[in-house]
Amino acid sequence: MEQQVIIVYTPEGGEPEHYDARALRTSEASIVQRTAGMKWGEVLEGLDADDPESMRVIVWVIKKRSDPSLRYGDFDPMIGELTTRMDRREVTEYLENAFAVVDRDPDVTREQVAAIVQRIIKVAADPEHAEQLIEELRQAPKDPALEEQPTPDQPSPSSSTTPTSTSSEESGSASSPTSSTSPLLESTT
Repeated sequence: MEQQVIIVYTPEGGEPEHYDARALRTSEASIVQRTAGMKWGEVLEGLDADDPESMRVIVWVIKKRSDPSLRYGDFDPMIGELTTRMDRREVTEYLENAFAVVDRDPDVTREQVAAIVQRIIKVAADPEHAEQLIEELRQAPKDPALEEQPTPDQPSPSSSTTPTSTSSEESGSASSPTSSTSPLLESTT
């Protein structure tokens, strides 16, 4: 999954302003790197960690488009005025991956996944979209293609009467509700 690249700058007493790091031109990304003293990958990692320097330098470069005389030293927001958020595409990808676990692991329910992923609402640029998508995915039926698969006790119509598939326990490969999802899904309890 891609990193969080939406930066929300809320100046004291002002309205939130959204800045998308993907909107930078290559030349602007070079300015970001030089100013921050970091490689682009480090800047993106910083965004994932809500690193103030990473967020500040990107917002400053984007703000310079409309105010070319804005100096870096003059753009010095309070630490609590900057944060990162996931855009709708990132939220959708994250939630679809999380709920896909239900189709692969019979011990995991949609309600369990929905309870765990509620935390994503706080990091979504569009919390209403995240809430709606969680509810839609919670109510969605299992993938019909997976439900039609023969079980180990039930041979497929075109096979012999000897079952050939194995469960994850028999094959030795454990399945976990967080095995294919990001750390946000891991339980902290």
